[in-house]
Amino acid sequence: MTITTTTMEKTTTTMNKNTDTKTSNAAAPLFATDYNVYINHTDAGGIVYHANHLVFFENCRRDWFTKLGLNGYFLRTDDGEIQHFVVSQADLQYKKAILLDEVINVRIDKVELKPASIVFYQSIHRSTPNSDNNDNTKTSLASLNSTLLSSAKIVIACVQNQIEPTPAEASANHNAPMAPMRPIRVPQKLRDTIQEAITQHTDE
Repeated sequence: MTITTTTMEKTTTTMNKNTDTKTSNAAAPLFATDYNVYINHTDAGGIVYHANHLVFFENCRRDWFTKLGLNGYFLRTDDGEIQHFVVSQADLQYKKAILLDEVINVRIDKVELKPASIVFYQSIHRSTPNSDNNDNTKTSLASLNSTLLSSAKIVIACVQNQIEPTPAEASANHNAPMAPMRPIRVPQKLRDTIQEAITQHTDE
């Protein structure tokens, strides 16, 4: 189950073709990883379907969680209850098309911790080596011309499964369907792990 493909509140998108997307000397991202673009990501014209930008952003978040030693988006409490995340807001800006067979660099640029949610600022880049880079054995972010393809602010809310209502809830809402989950605060262990990663990145 991939929980973050569900959008609870809203998704807004804008297209800006006139923005200068060449960036250099940008701050190092909190996390970055490369993905191959396959035919199933694209439309008939070989351009990545706009909704699949969200897929790449989600895969990046999931891979970062894995790197931090977190079990994806699902956490089990001591009493067996399941806590996880859903996307509550996704604001995207599409800059340039992502093409079939490209290798793209997907990044988590910044993370903000809120009481009951986590805000991710993410971006997708096309990277090509600088022409004056003579080192062919190692390529780093610092030695790349990076073209911004899309960026996003994505808010994931922390929720807890609510399989059965309490007797009081059942009595008060006997004619209304019960929500399968309820919002909760971000678990302390998860908050501490993410805050430690942010602090280490700031100190580097």
